[in-house]
Amino acid sequence: MRPHCLDDYVGQKHLVGDGAVLRRMIESGRVSSFILWGPPGTGKTTLAHIIAETLELPFSTLSAVTAGVKDVRDVIERARSNRLFNTKGSPILFIDEIHRFNKAQQDSLLGAVERGDITLIGATTENPSFEVIRPLLSRMQVYVLNPLGNEDLLQLVERALNNDEWLRGKNVDIKETSALLHYSGGDARKMLNILELIVESDTSQSVTITDEVVNLRLQQNPLAYDKDGEMHYDIISAFIKSIRGSDPDGALYWLARMIEGGEDPAFIARRLVISASEDIGLANPNALLLANAAFDAVMKIGWPEGRIPLAEATVYLASSPKSNSSYLGIGAALDLVQQTGNLPVPLHLRNAPTRLMKELGYSEGYKYAHDYEGHFVNLQFMPDEIRDARFWTPQPNPQEDKMKERMETLWKRKY
Repeated sequence: MRPHCLDDYVGQKHLVGDGAVLRRMIESGRVSSFILWGPPGTGKTTLAHIIAETLELPFSTLSAVTAGVKDVRDVIERARSNRLFNTKGSPILFIDEIHRFNKAQQDSLLGAVERGDITLIGATTENPSFEVIRPLLSRMQVYVLNPLGNEDLLQLVERALNNDEWLRGKNVDIKETSALLHYSGGDARKMLNILELIVESDTSQSVTITDEVVNLRLQQNPLAYDKDGEMHYDIISAFIKSIRGSDPDGALYWLARMIEGGEDPAFIARRLVISASEDIGLANPNALLLANAAFDAVMKIGWPEGRIPLAEATVYLASSPKSNSSYLGIGAALDLVQQTGNLPVPLHLRNAPTRLMKELGYSEGYKYAHDYEGHFVNLQFMPDEIRDARFWTPQPNPQEDKMKERMETLWKRKY
């Protein structure tokens, strides 16, 4: 089902739509080296193949998982030889998962890219600012691919049902699509794999796909979360900024995302201790005591029960000043995370430690709460899709009555 021309390519209109940067580059017949950065299943490899086929250029591919420096040099030497017989442009070298290349492997590419012996196209799911050496990054453009939208995924399914001979023979009737879209999570490859799995597991002459059938076959959808990658930093940034911004709902949501993603509980607890000291401080000295108590409790009891003291400390810090409301809050947040999948971190809540990330709009529009009266500013701390979701419900007791009154004063809404 891999498309062979731009007109059949699904998604990424900001790159390949009419007048977009990559389409203009391809139509001009001159392609410079670049990196495609995006989640799995968004069309990075497919786009590289389309460019090579459209421009009729020699195409070599390496996987950073298995290739070494010798493999890189061999491909470059072949490309240099091929260029003698090809006047259309430099041969294309596509490196999948280029973020896995070490410094020596990346260094071996510099000369060939500089001389134009090859046009290098790299694909990565990790932030190039952290994973690609600066000399190589300075010689390449970076283009960001987004998770596919629902319309793109449904278009992909329709095309598969119409064009794939095996699927046409199975008489597939899709009655409901919500579960298919949820489990695919914006990943085209995952969507097609799910479709194949469900159809293959049905031995009848015709296959009817409903949300119930999809849920029964797949059971659960593990959330995407890279504990060593950019999402790790984005989500902890959003978590801390939600606490600083006095939004217990936002803080609980990002805590739920980290828990579901398998984050180290000690890392979360350490960040709570830092936040208690940095953002709560002497305004409420009990915050640091509670954060330390939560850290100690997590180290003693582990997962999954450790989520409860972490949630308690999170609510206490965010609304600064115990009942089971934090326990209920994190449960509600986890339920919503499981229902809605991997919603992206809003750009204004992401840190921007590099020039590239600033150019992409990271941190733009974020307002530092301490710069405003009462150390509070009305800012959105949740993804757009669930901006009005509420997880924390204060219960009728002296401490939470005070917390409720403060939250209603700040946010101008009922708790």
